[in-house]
Amino acid sequence: MEQLDEAVSEETPAYWVKSAEKTLAVLLAFSADEPRLTITRAAAKADLSRAAARRFLLTLTDLGYLRNDGSVFELTPRALDIGATFLSSLTLPQIAEPHLKQLAVDLDETASLCILDGTDVVYISRVLAPRMLRVSVNVGTRFPAWATSMGRVLVAGLPLASREAFFDGIEITQYTQHTVSSIAELREEVERTAERGWSLVSRELDDGLRGLAVPVRRGGDLIAALNVSLQTHRGPEATIAETILPRLQAAAERIADDFGGRGARQ
Repeated sequence: MEQLDEAVSEETPAYWVKSAEKTLAVLLAFSADEPRLTITRAAAKADLSRAAARRFLLTLTDLGYLRNDGSVFELTPRALDIGATFLSSLTLPQIAEPHLKQLAVDLDETASLCILDGTDVVYISRVLAPRMLRVSVNVGTRFPAWATSMGRVLVAGLPLASREAFFDGIEITQYTQHTVSSIAELREEVERTAERGWSLVSRELDDGLRGLAVPVRRGGDLIAALNVSLQTHRGPEATIAETILPRLQAAAERIADDFGGRGARQ
């Protein structure tokens, strides 16, 4: 063991605190797949002797980061304190970006995150599909909320009084032959969106634009809309709802969780 420690010391800086490394190794041994660990299992995952793992586990229990039930240990909510400062410093676009990147790769479609500002949607994060060669919409771009899937999701999430105020504050413009033709028709579309929890808008703002959007919720709060721009070959609405919608909803939930939604649901 002394020879091993000497070898390690030659490879690490003089300031290296081995006990800090081991402490983190024990904490990181706990995972979603194995939230409860015995001393033996924790020792194996942290690459420690059983005696050393026991000392670390008991110390972390005394400090409040773990609790034990007989021979089994598990994390406590206090373990969240370790990453809380980092998470609190992240903005929603920063948190969403890796999820948007994964979605863009998985679907080969551009993924975006939008918020509602007055009667417009504003792009706060956007990742182009791998096949895209140029950027036509950037972060900060605005579109009329009523003519987009993101906007209809966000308007559908408003309290009824605010929703009616939104309708009163807009004027329908016939951008294409597919654009909704009246406030009454728009109201029906928004109500439909509210009922089913997602929106698909095809060729209403531009003949080449088609989008699917779902809400991103933290607890009971609607914080943004997640959208993917779809190619026309993706098929009819029923096919999209069956194949693409679940993946979009899962991504929205992961974004919400990383932005504090997991704690809001507890």
